[in-house]
Amino acid sequence: MAGDPDQFRLRGLDMTRIETFTDAAFAFALTLLVISLDPPTTMQTLTGALVHVPSFVLAATLLMVFWNAHHRWSRRYGLDDSATIILSCLLVFTVLVFVYPLRFMMSALVSGTASMMGLSIGQDMRSLGIAGAHDANQMFVIYGAGFMTMSIAIALLNLHAWRRREDLGLNAMERIETRVELGTWCILFIAGLLSTVTAAAFPDAMPLGGWPYALLGIVVPLYQRYTRRGQGAIDDA
Repeated sequence: MAGDPDQFRLRGLDMTRIETFTDAAFAFALTLLVISLDPPTTMQTLTGALVHVPSFVLAATLLMVFWNAHHRWSRRYGLDDSATIILSCLLVFTVLVFVYPLRFMMSALVSGTASMMGLSIGQDMRSLGIAGAHDANQMFVIYGAGFMTMSIAIALLNLHAWRRREDLGLNAMERIETRVELGTWCILFIAGLLSTVTAAAFPDAMPLGGWPYALLGIVVPLYQRYTRRGQGAIDDA
């Protein structure tokens, strides 16, 4: 039987204090991504603020991907032990530091894309202080460090659940989904690692750090599909 995430038994319907703490930290991080802390008082400041909407949406979406991963893990397994607290705190501490590199990266992404398309969206690359390949690669190194740390925190949480599979009473489908989730976050970690190593090893070369992240949209769905299909074939044999 192939895995079906919708049939996963929820063992953590009651929120723990560490889950509440994690949710609050993500909510606070989201407020740090806001377009402007000062409400616009003129039409110029209003239009100036609105050009940052695309980068805010992208940054907030990625932040919610990590939040949802922790939320899903908490609901599925309901663990509240020392390993859960340590790994959740690692995630919280990293996201509060990662929020500024995330905001900067998305601003640069939107600005660079808009510039190539001739659109007046986002900030000018010069106003971001990105003067050349060295600055762009340094940005990928800083961003990648946070991305890797958050990804490995989610991966280790799922590894912890896998090690507790007997205590949790995971059935065959739930074990498949746990392995899928663990593998997915390992792939995300590897993408961040490849990006960071490439940018750090060739600081003055043409920035290639974005390609590992771009390929995730292809690699992750393929991995999840073939893992579920392959495990389903084994179970049916």
